[in-house]
Amino acid sequence: MTISRRALLAAGAGAGLLTACGSDTGRGDDTGAGPRLSQWYHQYGETGTEQAVERYAAAYRKAGVSVQWRPGNYDQQTAAALLTGSGPDVFEGGPTLDQIQSGQVVDLSHLLDGVKDDFNPAVLTPKTYDGRIWGIPQVIDTQLLYYRRSVLGDAAVEPPDTLDALVDAAGRLTTKKVKGLFLGNDGGAGALGATPLYAAGLRLVTEDGRVGFDDPAAARTLARLHRLYADGSLLLGAPADWPDPSAFVQGLTAMQWSGLWALPQVRRELGDDFGVLPFPEDGSGAPVVPVGAYGAAVSARSAHRAAAEDFVKWLWVERTDYQEDFALSYGFHIPARVSLAKNADRLKTGAAAEAVRLTTEHGYAQALLWTPAAQTAYQDALNRIIRSGANPESELRAVVGKVSAELDRVKRKP
Repeated sequence: MTISRRALLAAGAGAGLLTACGSDTGRGDDTGAGPRLSQWYHQYGETGTEQAVERYAAAYRKAGVSVQWRPGNYDQQTAAALLTGSGPDVFEGGPTLDQIQSGQVVDLSHLLDGVKDDFNPAVLTPKTYDGRIWGIPQVIDTQLLYYRRSVLGDAAVEPPDTLDALVDAAGRLTTKKVKGLFLGNDGGAGALGATPLYAAGLRLVTEDGRVGFDDPAAARTLARLHRLYADGSLLLGAPADWPDPSAFVQGLTAMQWSGLWALPQVRRELGDDFGVLPFPEDGSGAPVVPVGAYGAAVSARSAHRAAAEDFVKWLWVERTDYQEDFALSYGFHIPARVSLAKNADRLKTGAAAEAVRLTTEHGYAQALLWTPAAQTAYQDALNRIIRSGANPESELRAVVGKVSAELDRVKRKP
């Protein structure tokens, strides 16, 4: 199974520790140019990425760096390996709250001295805990609302800038042959997640670690998503789900929620006959764009911690040419550095430039304190609200109780 960066923006935790890459950790005696470092990546689905990161590692002169490409359930592989002495020195990850709280990763705050403000805060925030930075963001992946300019124009429908306008537009654009909107074959629960809450001015977790959606506005917003599902304006049962833009480019839907990764394909198929939007605001909220990013982290069990930190700084802070290459030469992503995103030629015009602007102005990332248990409770309720018309108030009331208990649990950890 190949895993792409879009997995960061979709639900998903798998099972099992796999050993697909064998027993070679890349460690060894200090010889030659310096120590031997092991660097782990999850298996990207984008051709050329593996060769690129191997080329970056080979160019480093202060240590020998062995790259391991890890197929299978990467997150669980890494979590298990960090508990042993045979794990990576440098690895691609969140890192997770558990890894930070249990001392499995190293504080990397000092690596960003003088350049911290150049990293997009939306992806830096979930790498920050207790005022310190535990992972250096590598790229930004994001989701956007794609719309067909000609279809909206023919129907005299303006690109929606509020959730009510989105519901109205989806209905008006729906015909016998075309649906107004595609949010995924489940009606949007998996793709949207907490995005509608943020658009309503709410949060999953507040800055002081409390539930951020214990508010009547949350139920009102999620009820609108059920209205979309119930009134027949959503495309359901598409041949490919929301990460793939096929339904949009084939004319099955006038608007589709998908990822930035889809933009090159949409542009090839439709030329300039499309635009991109954030998820529209609701009530007293604001438009939002969900973002995610793996970060480069250093294992606290590394026998060469200082060397590993130096390598991370070289690759993900100093070598801006490699950072831009990694983001844009093999897939289509936004560099984590604001200056790189602003100046990259492929991001200067058209929908790509608009995506950068929207991400910079409206980007949000999932809170570090939002645990898998909290996510499961919320996601299950969201599915019932959207697809079954379950009462949003009672569903959210139950979720708030579960999430409050979960937040109390993780905040008690040392």
